Amino acid sequence: MVILALDVGQARIGVAVSDETELLATPRGVVTRRSDATALAAIARMVTEAGAGQVVVGLPVSFDGQLHGQARSVQRFAEKLRAMLAVPLEFADETLSTVRAEEQLRAAGVRPEKLRERIDAAAAAIILQEYLDQRWQAASGGGGARVSGPFGGDDGQ
Repeated sequence: MVILALDVGQARIGVAVSDETELLATPRGVVTRRSDATALAAIARMVTEAGAGQVVVGLPVSFDGQLHGQARSVQRFAEKLRAMLAVPLEFADETLSTVRAEEQLRAAGVRPEKLRERIDAAAAAIILQEYLDQRWQAASGGGGARVSGPFGGDDGQ
């Protein structure tokens, strides 16, 4: 089943999708959040176009384990999305996903001026990859190791 993941921000929403086997997350793009209504409609279209059977939304859990302002804002947005979708929606911890996305993009050679346009989708891919890895570990009894590669590179353009 294809799973679509979101990294919901105030201005941009990063989008990533899994492959059918639920092994690999790939950055898909960014939805500019001019209004909730247009962002929700765009995401609903992406869910349909990707043939996604589930949506995962990154939830910014604070280091103290609590859900503060941004997390509650993400929850409200996700609940509006849930009402529009015919597929299940789950939350996943997104702690430090943007920081890790920036590190991976820099390590992959993405030029600084290209970071902003790629970071949100890369963060969504990290959220999704961690979600997929956790599901895989749970299904396999928690044993074994799985290696995930970096998220793309820069072709110099």
